[in-house]
Amino acid sequence: MESVQAIKQRFEIIGNDPKLNRAIEKAIQVAPTDITVLVAGESGVGKESIPKIIHSLSHRKHGKYIAVNCGAIPEGTIDSELFGHEKGAFTGATNTREGYFEVADGGTIFLDEVGELPLTTQVRLLRVLENGEFIKVGSSQVQKTNVRIVAATNVNLQDAIEKGKFREDLYYRLSTVDIQLPPLRDRKDDIHLLFRKFASDFAHKYKMPPLRLDEQAVQVLQKYRWSGNIRQLRNMAEQLSVLETNRDISGATLQSYLPSEGSNLPLVIKNEKSESDFSTERDILYKVLFDMRSDLNDLKKLTLELMKNGGGKMQDINPNLIQKIYGSSHSEDEISFEETPRTSVIPSTSKPVVFESNDDHFQFAETVEEEENLKLEQKEIEMIKKSLEKNKGKRKAAADELGISERTLYRKIKQFDL
Repeated sequence: MESVQAIKQRFEIIGNDPKLNRAIEKAIQVAPTDITVLVAGESGVGKESIPKIIHSLSHRKHGKYIAVNCGAIPEGTIDSELFGHEKGAFTGATNTREGYFEVADGGTIFLDEVGELPLTTQVRLLRVLENGEFIKVGSSQVQKTNVRIVAATNVNLQDAIEKGKFREDLYYRLSTVDIQLPPLRDRKDDIHLLFRKFASDFAHKYKMPPLRLDEQAVQVLQKYRWSGNIRQLRNMAEQLSVLETNRDISGATLQSYLPSEGSNLPLVIKNEKSESDFSTERDILYKVLFDMRSDLNDLKKLTLELMKNGGGKMQDINPNLIQKIYGSSHSEDEISFEETPRTSVIPSTSKPVVFESNDDHFQFAETVEEEENLKLEQKEIEMIKKSLEKNKGKRKAAADELGISERTLYRKIKQFDL
């Protein structure tokens, strides 16, 4: 059995934190068995290293190792990706396809972000864990597979179970052995070591001298919270390597590359009102949207009445509609409808809406619809911005709060150039 130090050298794992060493020890101990392992930890802590260690030290090391990011596969195709499909099973299924569980037979599958799996897929995965059986999409034939499953998650699966987003029986099957990787802020003595490693790598990559930190800069590194963990530290080291001409980095220079995260103290008070407050804001927005739709329908009715009556006689127009749209503060004398041979104008407290008539065929200007779409889009952008700010730019947390998938949120961010 290889030592922890040998494994760290082999997989280029930097650090001497006791919690990190314990996680590697557990990976070494469970590797020779076929026991299912759940790796937990925040995003960016390096969870992908643990399944590689387990696979390389197991009797399956000559078999295939497949890493699957469950959060990156659309819900409609994930069953096909994992379990395969038969020809004609759905639109576009022109050929029979092998899934990952069939391809990796005799090897190891790493299911990253397993908490993102849809409930229907969780049922299929549970069957694989219990008896090694699965059925392709569009087939009725049961197939067998012999794979070792290592899963990872950056969400609290216990909370997901309480919210009905994750099956409790699947959780206990996956977490036969739990391996917890500590966040970078809990490994303060390792932060400088990691930075030096990244600085050396980027100096070699970009063919320039390595960076050097003074004592104040090292203190800044260790005091910072690093919500993005190792991934954030690596990105910051790359920025410094490329942008800084002076290779001696002071604390002030380093601080300018770090986004403000408020207090570096751990958050111990949970805001219980955030979700309910946001739900209230969403309800209010829905009401506004429905009221806008109702107003638009009323405006269309009034437009039709104007066209039917030639657009000029107030007594021939439904007074209830006029009062509903323009309010009681506007008298009949203030609201005039000028008749022309081809064009009528509906007065408004803001911009007029113009329509043209030609016998029985009417062509409406798209001003109302454009304004409505613009208001809806502005409200949507405002909600997305508010949620991202509230969750400090974390797309997954913002998507959960908005009640949409992370992929949909990512698409909206690109659409609105946020």
